Amino acid sequence: MLTYHQLAYMHLAIVLPAFVLGTVLMIGGKGTRWHRRLGAVYLLLMLLTGVLTLFMPATVGPRVLNHFGYLHSLSLLTLVTVPTAYWAARHHRVALHSSNMIGLYVGGEAYASASAGSCSYRRCSRKRRSGR
Repeated sequence: MLTYHQLAYMHLAIVLPAFVLGTVLMIGGKGTRWHRRLGAVYLLLMLLTGVLTLFMPATVGPRVLNHFGYLHSLSLLTLVTVPTAYWAARHHRVALHSSNMIGLYVGGEAYASASAGSCSYRRCSRKRRSGR
């Protein structure tokens, strides 16, 4: 069984390239061969991180079943959004694909990063003040 830190490093190794790819895809041309290829890699990376994060126990805030926290809702949202966005792209439902991808990028990456960073900062600040 992998430790929390091993899972966290794996998560970072997956989500950091996904963030870069997502940025490139958001600002680049749409519908090109490169957009489709990089988009497939992006979706795979996001799907992997969505699954991986379900195995990471919540470290801050309330827990459900002594494991899941509020950030796990983003994992579930990712696991729904990725196949929906893929289906929409394959069926030329551009508006649905676009809204799912923007939501995944903003919600799944930017919000999760800010939330996790904020929680980690608060937890570390408490440890320093309490002398731990």
